[in-house]
Amino acid sequence: MKAEDIATFEALPASATCRRLDFDKIEVRPGIVPNTYFLIVSGTKPWATMEVRLVPLIYIQQPEYWGIEVIGCQSGVGLPVAFPYTVVLDITHFLGKKGIEVIGATRSEKRNVP
Repeated sequence: MKAEDIATFEALPASATCRRLDFDKIEVRPGIVPNTYFLIVSGTKPWATMEVRLVPLIYIQQPEYWGIEVIGCQSGVGLPVAFPYTVVLDITHFLGKKGIEVIGATRSEKRNVP
């Protein structure tokens, strides 16, 4: 991927159905296979019907901390009731030189990953 590829991507219109969400807790756990890691994020989503995902950012070079956004997407008819969520992402191939940074709506948190 080149810088102009990222510029082309960033020029696309933003989504109207997805937003960053806050999180309450993050945890990084090693997998059963050596040198594999999983990110577990939990919190409360504003709609029970919202789908929550962990989305790694795009980089040209490996950063110090790889950014991973907590994204909530709502489609169709929504049920506006706060509801707990827990999502998991295999971060084995999304590690920065030092670790990861989980990015929510109002805060972010860095974790060193061996």
